Amino acid sequence: MRVHPANVRIKSVYESVDPSDGKRVLTTQYWARGIPRTAVDEYVRKLGPSRELLHAFKRGEIDWAAYETRYLQEMQNEDSQGEIRRLADAARHETITLMCVCKDERICHRTLLRDLILNADRSLA
Repeated sequence: MRVHPANVRIKSVYESVDPSDGKRVLTTQYWARGIPRTAVDEYVRKLGPSRELLHAFKRGEIDWAAYETRYLQEMQNEDSQGEIRRLADAARHETITLMCVCKDERICHRTLLRDLILNADRSLA
């Protein structure tokens, strides 16, 4: 059974909670400032970009293309792959919403992570 794309959503943790979010999963190295722990169902630090990568991007030392490449490399380790497979398995049966502090999803790791989860079946083949 494949992961249906509608079952893996993305949003900023600062957006309002919606019942359609399903399982809310925060995927950052840092806890989101001003967000109570009850606002998320899971906090998975392993799926956030490393602090070094995040700082390099925010300081303008690397562009989005370099960030994307490095983030995808970071997600190749065994721990991250296990979490990606676990979330893909959950998304086969329920909606999950991947969250981060970024406001613009076009330049946020959660968009890349969503693709990794949706393609988890292919990487196992």
